[in-house]
Amino acid sequence: MAALRPMSTPGHALKRNERIAVIVPTLDEAGHLDALLADVAKAREVEVIVVDGGSRDDTVARAHRMGARVMTKPPGRALQMNHGAAAACGRILFFVHADSRLPRGFDNLIRRALSRPGVAAGAFSLRIDAPGAGLRFVEYWANLRSRHLKMPYGDQGFFLEAERFHQTGGFPVLPIMEDFELMRRLRAQGRILILPAAIRTSPRRWLNMGVGRTTLINQIIVAAYLAGVPPQKLVRFYRRSKWVK
Repeated sequence: MAALRPMSTPGHALKRNERIAVIVPTLDEAGHLDALLADVAKAREVEVIVVDGGSRDDTVARAHRMGARVMTKPPGRALQMNHGAAAACGRILFFVHADSRLPRGFDNLIRRALSRPGVAAGAFSLRIDAPGAGLRFVEYWANLRSRHLKMPYGDQGFFLEAERFHQTGGFPVLPIMEDFELMRRLRAQGRILILPAAIRTSPRRWLNMGVGRTTLINQIIVAAYLAGVPPQKLVRFYRRSKWVK
């Protein structure tokens, strides 16, 4: 599989400050990372930073083979993404999960979205990469929520200008809900734009735990967080819920 490389622009060159830093936090993602990085390789003027949290599989080796810049940091998605953002050179930051597949032309969609007046940040629509009426129901409500409440979740991919990200303080260092909290802060600064194009995300959470169970647990965690339950308690509840059937 070809390694990542900066892509030239047919007909005209992008401005130097239009580079997108694609930041991917990983932990044992060897089974998914190649496909994501192959999608990124089709883009132009991107840099790819994989921030690994101590994988025991060959995630790091695969990232190196694909030409990504690799950083190894203590585990914790918020910390990993903040480290990646601190090391990025691109004017635009795009945070994406390793088990995602990107829509064609995602780079141009991001640039156009952030060029609109009043847009503070954006995300893609959600598509769960498996058949099933239950998963279509989850998609429908997730996309409805994110469009009307302007509160997308991390598996939809977040993008914003690096300057705004750093001025906002980056992802809050929480063991859970870091994406939710960052969006709450950004929503106060401007419009959160949800693009019609969809990121396809792995169905593994829903298939492992069941669609109804996964949805219920997610809603309990959001409600408890808004009610003031400490994130440390929420992450313990989430981890127990993954194993209790």
